[in-house]
Amino acid sequence: MTAGQTKRIAVILLCVSFSALLNWALRRGPGNTIHTVDFAEIYYGDRCALQHQDPYDPGTVLREFLAQGGKFPPDVPGKPISDSKVAQIVLSNSVNLPTSFFLVLPLALLPWSITAYLWVWLSVLLLAVAAWLVWDLGAGASPAIWAWLAGFLLSNSQQLIATGNVAGAAVGLCIIAVWCFLKNRFVLAGVVLLAFSLLLKPHDAGFIWLYFLLAGGALRKRALQTLAVTAVLGLCTFAWISRISPHWYPELHRNIAFEVARGGIDDPGPTGAHQNTPAPVIDLQAAISVFKDDAGSYNIVSYLVIGVLILAWIVVVLRKRPSPQGALFALAPVAALTLLPVYHRPYDAKLLLLTLPACALLWAAKAPRRWIALALTAAAIFITSDIPLAMDVALGQSLSLSTNTFAGKLATVLLLRPAPLILLAVGCFYLWVYVRYEPPADLPPLADSSTAPAAAAAT
Repeated sequence: MTAGQTKRIAVILLCVSFSALLNWALRRGPGNTIHTVDFAEIYYGDRCALQHQDPYDPGTVLREFLAQGGKFPPDVPGKPISDSKVAQIVLSNSVNLPTSFFLVLPLALLPWSITAYLWVWLSVLLLAVAAWLVWDLGAGASPAIWAWLAGFLLSNSQQLIATGNVAGAAVGLCIIAVWCFLKNRFVLAGVVLLAFSLLLKPHDAGFIWLYFLLAGGALRKRALQTLAVTAVLGLCTFAWISRISPHWYPELHRNIAFEVARGGIDDPGPTGAHQNTPAPVIDLQAAISVFKDDAGSYNIVSYLVIGVLILAWIVVVLRKRPSPQGALFALAPVAALTLLPVYHRPYDAKLLLLTLPACALLWAAKAPRRWIALALTAAAIFITSDIPLAMDVALGQSLSLSTNTFAGKLATVLLLRPAPLILLAVGCFYLWVYVRYEPPADLPPLADSSTAPAAAAAT
């Protein structure tokens, strides 16, 4: 192991340990008090399924949780919705796909006190490995850029660790699979890992998989293999869950509708219970809803805006000659855009690790756009990180912004809900860079990317 590799590992471990230790200090409390509630939703759903009980029925899951001696966190005065109420809603109203239950099922055989910590550290480990591999994908072209941005992103993972959300595992698995495919190493492992990521959170990994399908050649083969593994595991899952819960689909739809309803914990509108917390909804609807709080309107606008950009991205991918660096410039815009059309929270934004190779390559090549790349990438990571989000909540409490006027609505979006707009800017910028990028004529084909140079001129 070289000195450079040792330093990279040390930086990652320090950043991840900071989040883990801070989270541990904050979440100490009475025995059996639930903390990683997002993961608990899957764990206790699996416990119900093991007893042939419906994991999508709120009453059944709640009874299982209480029977195991579980306790909800105490309420904190002054919050618009209590921690206890949020935990109860999240725990009992499962909005995860059956495939999440299937993948986590082995962990449900263990006691909660053991499983919760195993899951948290598994998520942390996967993200750390993903950040380390991002260096090898191209971010190592500018070590300082990688160290500052990846380090800041990882050190702001308290919310992810605190909730135990599957986004940590899904994003980590996805990025590791990207490295396997682009470097043409451990490709079968990459196929399985990307399939697991799709099964956990298809709205995080879906467009990443689509790139490999569109890129053609060996990468398309990997995408089709991933699809086959995903389909087999998915069919096994649906056969299993349908025996336990024949009406799981309408029940899942009901649970989602309950949480995204006006004032619900997943409502992206101004009255959403989580919109003034350090874990707000960050999709484009969260910004548009300030101007028109109508789900039918802000959903359509979001789908149209992102749909047009994704369609443009697809056309460019199909027309471009595949190349190692071209793949990095292709993945950067979609890593940001995938967070915008449907429900996402800041912990899903760890996918922004995939923008670092493109940013680092532009910086190393001294391209005129390097300052824009750095500013937008840093802003996206900063504004979706835990500490800045907590500061933004404090700012919102100190300001008295009225949404009765257009100026007040605009100020609300720019000051209190900037994440969707910054992510949109990042996606548009890297899409523009990808459109203009032409690989050098002597660059090896994508299938030989494992032997390609670490950086290429990004004019």
